[in-house]
Amino acid sequence: MATPFRLTTPAPPGDATGRTAEVYAQLAADFGVGHAPTFVALSAAPDLLAAAWAVLRESLLAGRVPRTDKELVALGVSAANRCPFCVDAHTVLLHATGDHRLAETVARGGTPDDPRRAALVAWGRATAAPGRPAAAERPFGPRDAPEFVGTALAFHFVNRMVSALLTEDLLPGGLQRLRLVRSLGGRALARTVRRPLPPGASLPLLRGPAGPAPQWAEDAPVGTAFAALRRAAAVGGRRLGDAAREAVVAAVDAWDGTPEPLGGDRTAAALAGVPAAERPGARLALLAALAPYRITEADAEAWRIADPDPYDADLVRVLAFGAMAAVCRIETSVTSLCVAPG
Repeated sequence: MATPFRLTTPAPPGDATGRTAEVYAQLAADFGVGHAPTFVALSAAPDLLAAAWAVLRESLLAGRVPRTDKELVALGVSAANRCPFCVDAHTVLLHATGDHRLAETVARGGTPDDPRRAALVAWGRATAAPGRPAAAERPFGPRDAPEFVGTALAFHFVNRMVSALLTEDLLPGGLQRLRLVRSLGGRALARTVRRPLPPGASLPLLRGPAGPAPQWAEDAPVGTAFAALRRAAAVGGRRLGDAAREAVVAAVDAWDGTPEPLGGDRTAAALAGVPAAERPGARLALLAALAPYRITEADAEAWRIADPDPYDADLVRVLAFGAMAAVCRIETSVTSLCVAPG
């Protein structure tokens, strides 16, 4: 039977225990989909799973900012990152907020009629290009920054992991591309999506000290969640050799958001000085950062051959290290450049 997963084979969600089962239970209650493939794909690494869910919950789902506005940012980011699975999923969730016309407008790549909403989509897209002026002006005020910035950064991570670990189809045969299916899916999730959620409920799923929260989060729970995700993703860097890890970080630090050209491969030049045995892992991490949709089964197999203990959990962690390197590059750019309007 076909599954949406690639590169790894996650354990059946029904077999989950411990923290993984707790995450699935909270997903069912707060997200409306207990075994969402986005998170099942991370389940081999429970600390990473819990932290990724916590960042998404505390930014997109909980808080005072209208869910519709944050879904628009999520869609803008997902479109810029070329993640059709995420675009389709959050088009359905935008339908669930009740604004069906808006959902279809954005799904088609159109511009919302409301200038403020159009600005939110545009800002989400602009965050994908670190350091460029288009991301410099926030279409929201300081009070709402933790939720909007958190949502954007959450989806820069999620998009990369989804593009690496899932196929493009949210539903079999691409049924989610039918407007009727999207609308019906949204209606099924409407009660959950429109229900206010208390901030901070995901934090008990995190284990141990998360590390310092980012300044942009102020005292919001998303800051603790983001720190935990940063810590969990760093574990993947330790699966790489020193030369490989340093090469990945250097390449991401130099990245300006320019998409990987068709037929091009920037990883070869960036990793030229990395020992051959370390190169497959470095390539996976760097592609996860810059072009996760370019990762192939052959890339994963090359890593398995080169790695002495090629477990799915380690592959997920290596990808997360690369994805988070890109997120941190974007975080630095967005939070240092952005100024509130007026």
